[in-house]
Amino acid sequence: MICVTLGRARHKRMIAEHKFLAEQGAELVELRLDYIGRAISLNRLLENRPCPVVLTARRRDDGGRWMKTEQERLMLLRSAIAAGVEYVDIEADIAAQIPRYGNTKRIISFHDMSETPDNLEELHAAMADEDADIVKIATMANSFADNLRMIELVRNAKVPTIGICMGEIGVITRLLANRLGSPFTYATFSGGRKMASGQLDWKEMRDLYKYNTINEETEFFGVVADPVAHSYSPLIHNKAFAEEGLNARYFPFRVPKNDLSNLVDSCPNLNISGLSVTIPHKEDAIEFCSQAESSATGIGAVNTMVFQNKDCLGYNTDYRAAMDCIEEVFQIDKSQERPMQGLTAMVLGAGGVSRAIAWGLKQRHCDVIISSRTHERAQILAAEIGCRTVEWGQRHEPKINLLINGTPVGMHPDMDSSPYNASAMSQYLAVFDTVYNPENTLLIKHAKRANCRIITGIDMFVRQAAYQYKLFTGLDAPVQIMRQTIKQATNPVQLN
Repeated sequence: MICVTLGRARHKRMIAEHKFLAEQGAELVELRLDYIGRAISLNRLLENRPCPVVLTARRRDDGGRWMKTEQERLMLLRSAIAAGVEYVDIEADIAAQIPRYGNTKRIISFHDMSETPDNLEELHAAMADEDADIVKIATMANSFADNLRMIELVRNAKVPTIGICMGEIGVITRLLANRLGSPFTYATFSGGRKMASGQLDWKEMRDLYKYNTINEETEFFGVVADPVAHSYSPLIHNKAFAEEGLNARYFPFRVPKNDLSNLVDSCPNLNISGLSVTIPHKEDAIEFCSQAESSATGIGAVNTMVFQNKDCLGYNTDYRAAMDCIEEVFQIDKSQERPMQGLTAMVLGAGGVSRAIAWGLKQRHCDVIISSRTHERAQILAAEIGCRTVEWGQRHEPKINLLINGTPVGMHPDMDSSPYNASAMSQYLAVFDTVYNPENTLLIKHAKRANCRIITGIDMFVRQAAYQYKLFTGLDAPVQIMRQTIKQATNPVQLN
């Protein structure tokens, strides 16, 4: 079950949103009394309420907005219980001052806005002894290891327990709550009005992650990155799983660079069968693979990890997708021993995607030039792959057949920038921009005006995701659904 949190300054707005949520199928709503600016009328909020509620008046030290006296807060909570509210949230340190009455269930809570304490089990036991119907512990996640400790606590709890790690790192604890046996988890009314760090939109929880139907047989996948909130991979993979009727979910995992081992080591225990890997983990991830395909080994990076029994298999679908796109545009005969000999390509950037594409082109005997704003990085990559470089300021001088942008220049919200001048383009050039949001970057617009052949970031993104889907599930991906989903999500004109 999902409990949707509401925090509004006026009774009228809170009552209206509560009614709307109930009409949309919400089963439980948390009314944050600490957000109400005027004298609080429990009667107005609770009379004719359209669905069950949790009443909460959160102190500022615990991440709330309560501005009145502590005595007034305690009296309000007691009054809520006397009014017969379904649930009341009571902090552990005041639980003894608010006795049980009637049928109201007591959520005994603890919040730590800075860290996840070492003594979670001890803390949980003490809270359970405070006549708790539900124990709720919400702490800040600073590493993926914090999530693992919280997950184990909830999994082994004898009292119904909601264990949440706050922040973007802790999102997985919200998504797995149902699977772990928590009575419910919390979500926000809308993405723009989060009551706690890391909260997800309730519609996203319900419709994209299909939270209420996650069960013991659900297979998990995800994207690991830092940051990860910008990723569209959960959107397109979950849409694809739903289209094919698979009992699978794809989650976002924000994992700091030095914390990857904690996630990888825990994947079998969490029933995670595969990971998409992106910045900053592509190069490090290959070290955790017991086997890796030859292209991934040659590139020195993986963007896909598949867990089979005790093995971790590494792949690079960026490389596969990019080569497919390029070979299609140039109508390359792949049966030839040196299929791209005679072509010259310039790769802008020296990051993970540039590395994968440059390596693939070099393997096909293309003449590759690398140019990066940090020339030293370009030189290092060129030395490893066996190609040449030019200074960033001289990138328009070489005569080339193919231009590849592997930099983030032109990505939302920096949409008025292009990494290459329009004046240097002609109809004889093919332009490949790996940026997919927006699809029509300024670089692509310049290329269209110059009558260049083009490859957009969406072309590559969908192909690499389709390869990942096949590796994850063994099934062909619903490519058309994936393409429609990402195009709609990145369209600057959103029609609701």
